Formats: sequence, C-alpha cells, structure tokens
Amino acid sequence: MSNFVYILKCADDTLYTGWTTDIEARLDAHKSGTGAKYTRGRGPLVLVYNESFKTKSEAMRREVEIKKLNRAEKLQLIKAHSKGES
Repeated sequence: MSNFVYILKCADDTLYTGWTTDIEARLDAHKSGTGAKYTRGRGPLVLVYNESFKTKSEAMRREVEIKKLNRAEKLQLIKAHSKGES
C-alpha cells in the first residue's frame, strides 16, 4: 500500500495539502464535498502535486513539512515537480 502527500489548487487560487492512501478516492471525496472542510465550496479543485511513500508516518511527516512552507515555497515545489526535478 502506498501513502501519498498531495497539494490541491482551489478555484480561489489557494492551496490545500493533505495525505491519503488512495489519491483517486480522496480527490473524489474533495470534489464531492465530503473531503476536508477547507476544500468544500472551493472547487473546482486541481491536483497539482503528489509524492508517494512506503509508510503512513513518512507521508504524514512530509505533509507537515509542506504545510510549514509559505505559498511561494509551495509554488516552487509544484513547479519543480512538474518539471521532473523533485
């Protein structure tokens, strides 16, 4: 089983970071309004970043690291990831 950390870009241009074991199901939950309270009413949502980890603890640790980044740092992380540099 994989564990994922992900970043969603919301319609209001904010970023949401989370973790899950099933990224597709979690994205569906966010889009249907049953995901995180933060993302409700902020759609459409776009998955802009994800990383996979072997363990839940690794994924949760990385989620905390990403949440500590400021917006500019998160955007840089997303940009680097999209270019295949992460």
